[in-house]
Amino acid sequence: MQDFNSFTLENLTVTGDEDGVVQVILSRPNKRNALNADTIEELIEVFSKLPRMGARAVVLRALGDHFCAGLDLVEHHTEDRRPEDFMHLCLRWHEAFNKMEYGGVPIIAALKGAVVGGGLELASSAHVRVADQSTYFALPEGQRGLFTGGGATIRVADLVGKARMIDMMLTGRVYKQEEAMQVGLCQYHIDGSSDDKAMELARLAAQNPPLSNFAICSAISHMQNMSALDAAYAESVVAGIVNTQPASKERLEAFANKTAARVRPD
Repeated sequence: MQDFNSFTLENLTVTGDEDGVVQVILSRPNKRNALNADTIEELIEVFSKLPRMGARAVVLRALGDHFCAGLDLVEHHTEDRRPEDFMHLCLRWHEAFNKMEYGGVPIIAALKGAVVGGGLELASSAHVRVADQSTYFALPEGQRGLFTGGGATIRVADLVGKARMIDMMLTGRVYKQEEAMQVGLCQYHIDGSSDDKAMELARLAAQNPPLSNFAICSAISHMQNMSALDAAYAESVVAGIVNTQPASKERLEAFANKTAARVRPD
């Protein structure tokens, strides 16, 4: 396992422990952790390397009061980009978020405050989202004369449905608390610290065999992009590999011997 603290970054902070649980921390609190071009490049670097460094699970969290306010609009206004320049920037966003979704390492997002625009696109690239009482979700692109460019039409629409996403963009509708969880924007809504809950979930996920987590956190997304017939074939192939790994055999033996924990309701 490599040193998770070896990254040289300006907009992110990365720390990890001996269990392979890594924290990737958005570190522009004075900008409400808005995503500028340099931050996107750092996300690409980090999430390209973490799977090969032995990361078992990742907590994505933020400094300050807000998770992420989206695209750095000040930078965008100052740069006065041409259409092709912004298209290429969007492709880098897609590169970063694809590295996250398809990288095979569980990513648990600890949300608070603003999860807005590109911040929601970032959060939707994680595999599990934990919101606290302060968290609110919005896609204000319509009011700002913009359109999503970092995958919201793919991931956010998949979470909440096409009609809800269009409503969010047209009207500026804000979701928060229980309603946000009910529509699918987060899987957990808690009274306490989202950071603590995300770390708890990451440690649970890190106990699974890495190959199982790789399949869960990459194959499912790939299969969603396939026809039903192709997905059935791909699922069978992945199951054949994962379900016959040595770690599976050991855990199945424990189940057969009645020494494994049983699935029970709380």
